[in-house]
Amino acid sequence: MATAKKTPAAPAKKPAAKPAAKKAVGSTEKSGAVSKAAAKPAVKKAAPAARKPNAAFMKALTPSASLAAIVGAEPLPRTEVTKKVWDYIKKLDLQDPANRRNINADDKLKAVFGGKAQVSMFEMTKLISDHLK
Repeated sequence: MATAKKTPAAPAKKPAAKPAAKKAVGSTEKSGAVSKAAAKPAVKKAAPAARKPNAAFMKALTPSASLAAIVGAEPLPRTEVTKKVWDYIKKLDLQDPANRRNINADDKLKAVFGGKAQVSMFEMTKLISDHLK
């Protein structure tokens, strides 16, 4: 009698089981080490004390006659002078529409800007400081 070779039957496919939940990266269970964040307790820094204004900025300075036409004749701190000049520029819409960093001077500002028709906002503060004493 001849024996026939038995071919193994293909195993039946089982439905895929859900994979086990993965552990979080850096988990202490996985490596046995303690992460840096867990090793150091969170230390909150104390809030810094309120900053005192710099006395040089708060010193009242007298504007020149040409600058006084824009901000007034009374002595003002440098910061207030800059605010008033910006209020004047925005009220009259003197910023260049193409490049908002440039200011187009009207007649009053030309006197402050040394006759220049257009200056950058950074150059403006330098030119204004020349008119404060």
